[in-house]
Amino acid sequence: MNIIQAIKENKIYGIIREDDTKKAIEIANAYIEGGIKVIEINSTIDAIKEVAKNEDIFVAQGGVITSSQALDGIEAGAKLLVSPILQMNLVKLSSGHKIPLMLTATTPNEAYTAWKARVPVIKIYPIKDLGGATYIEELLRPMKFLNVMPTGSIKISDIKEYLKKGATAVGLGHELYCNKTTDEIVKSAEMAVLEAKSV
Repeated sequence: MNIIQAIKENKIYGIIREDDTKKAIEIANAYIEGGIKVIEINSTIDAIKEVAKNEDIFVAQGGVITSSQALDGIEAGAKLLVSPILQMNLVKLSSGHKIPLMLTATTPNEAYTAWKARVPVIKIYPIKDLGGATYIEELLRPMKFLNVMPTGSIKISDIKEYLKKGATAVGLGHELYCNKTTDEIVKSAEMAVLEAKSV
């Protein structure tokens, strides 16, 4: 199984935005204990290296804007490059290294542009500001061929609705770990995974 298949199968995509390497690793381990298989790390390369050692866990490098960032992430063991913008300059690099790329879109035009560039899953952010699950439904109505993953202030209780409206997967970050103990993060991850499985 590759990381794109894992995203589609597991439907929960755990995001970590944490500059402290040790803390990022602790959060990732709690995600893993809670059953999350795909983790995007928007922090240090050392955190990516460490988490990538786990078998059956897929690590994505988040926040990629430049080619040098992408190359560092690939070297560290990232199986997916994720840009917070529609950074088309990364398409050729990801293709050359046979590492999939996830680009971020906010508008239907951007989502279609990403799809045309053969981006396998398109991140839709910030989904809450765009209109939530209804936006996903409206976006997919004329373009059912898109694989989209909404992110941005999504609550665990909203996961089912996003998936029912057609989202391929749902990305959660702060909702899972912000101001939580390790045990609470594990429970949050477990809850998210259960919500996704129930659809």
